[in-house]
Amino acid sequence: MAVKIRMKRMGSKRNPFYRIVVADSRSPRDGRQIEQIGTYNPVSNPVEVKIDEEKALSWMTNGAKPSDTVRNLFSKEGIMKKFHDQKNQ
Repeated sequence: MAVKIRMKRMGSKRNPFYRIVVADSRSPRDGRQIEQIGTYNPVSNPVEVKIDEEKALSWMTNGAKPSDTVRNLFSKEGIMKKFHDQKNQ
């Protein structure tokens, strides 16, 4: 089973709010998820990002691939650097 870390859209029209979830790559965008690991609110000022670092790192070490947008969020939070350092120890 190919597992992805991606965003699930929530919120109303013109007021997006995203949950960062771990899901099977074959499931639809807002469909079934395995686990929720964070949230992303692009509307608030400043932009609000909350991610459970331990869960994100454990899923990535087990083979979950982040989407491009989630990878950018992880990089800004410093999670990708920690994952890279952990992998190369």
